[in-house]
Amino acid sequence: MSRDWQDFPDYWRRLREALLNPRVDDEALEAALREARARQPLPVLWLIGKTQAGKTSIIRALTGSETAEIGNGFQPCTRTARFYDFPTEVPVVRFLDTHGLGEVDYDPAEDIHYCESQAHLLLGVMKATDIRQDAVFDVLRAVRRRHPEWPVLIAQTGLHEAYPPGGEHLLPYPYDREPWPPQVPPDLARALRVQRDRLGALPGAAAVCWTPVDLTLPEDGYEPANYGLDALWTAIETVSTLGLQAMLRGDAGIRDVYDRAAHPHIVGHALAAAGIGALPLVDLVGVPAVQANLLRVLAKLYKQDWNVQMASEFLSLLGAGIGIGYLARTVGRELIKFVPWWGQTAGAVWGATASGATTYALGKAAGYYFARRRRHSPVDVEVLRRIYAEALANGASFLKAPAGGHQP
Repeated sequence: MSRDWQDFPDYWRRLREALLNPRVDDEALEAALREARARQPLPVLWLIGKTQAGKTSIIRALTGSETAEIGNGFQPCTRTARFYDFPTEVPVVRFLDTHGLGEVDYDPAEDIHYCESQAHLLLGVMKATDIRQDAVFDVLRAVRRRHPEWPVLIAQTGLHEAYPPGGEHLLPYPYDREPWPPQVPPDLARALRVQRDRLGALPGAAAVCWTPVDLTLPEDGYEPANYGLDALWTAIETVSTLGLQAMLRGDAGIRDVYDRAAHPHIVGHALAAAGIGALPLVDLVGVPAVQANLLRVLAKLYKQDWNVQMASEFLSLLGAGIGIGYLARTVGRELIKFVPWWGQTAGAVWGATASGATTYALGKAAGYYFARRRRHSPVDVEVLRRIYAEALANGASFLKAPAGGHQP
């Protein structure tokens, strides 16, 4: 026990150095992230669709990523299937893509076997004007025969391709209720119905949710660019317990495009900190490294030069009370983990929640701080501290919420 006590001053030193020093110990960070990934497998969304069906557009819309070519971020997981983790360094979700579905001489058996063993949620993607979807239908039917309890979402994409000349999106969004209004272009209504009729009823009694969407780029000229995205999120949340929307979009408190872009990075780092915070001594190095990296990432997102001076100012504005509370919470979680029997379970839970919640709170407070700096506006100390306190409570609740498991 005495040796463990001696580690606490070292932890304080590492914590202060990590948060005040913009340089990140890459070796410690990588080790921490490996540990976190091993302890907390990612929720996996399996996208099934032909090439050019709009899968990349769906990923861009769901993640809010402004990356022009998400496809470049895909990594191979079989000879033809691939995955994309978001955010890349500290992901909160993984997307699987059966690349090549419907192409000549492509046998999807290996991809389907792999993806089926990994997926938590199944999303079919079909361009609304493409009636040749037999390859996609075959996969959906085969998966549902083996897993009749799996719900299936199907996004029908590229709606504007069936609009008449000069046609625009119908507002409010009309496709979430039946019957559709007569204003829906006849060619589009016919195409949407033909796809649904050709698939027919899938094996099993689980839900099959169809959601028409038109996810374009701003320069394409359609308003809104992410037409039907809210309906797609509603469908995802209806059939899934993964909590993807909370991880990727946040809540009504998200203030602007920078705040929304920052949110999944904050959640990812908080989950990583929680993953390693349950282990005695491992988080002495790992959690400060994760938190320091989060501040570095957020500064870059908000186009700020994160340096020692800025880090010192941020921590000074947070105040000594918050710092003392942070350290007290850290000491408490470390001490309880060493209590025989009970400490191994309760301490692990406390350690995970405390590590994750403080990381989440630091991230949310830093987001407000960087946003004010970006606008050259003064930082309201009371607002900053309130954001930290509220995020600390919200982060603890978020991390304690039951995680969605594999569909079976």
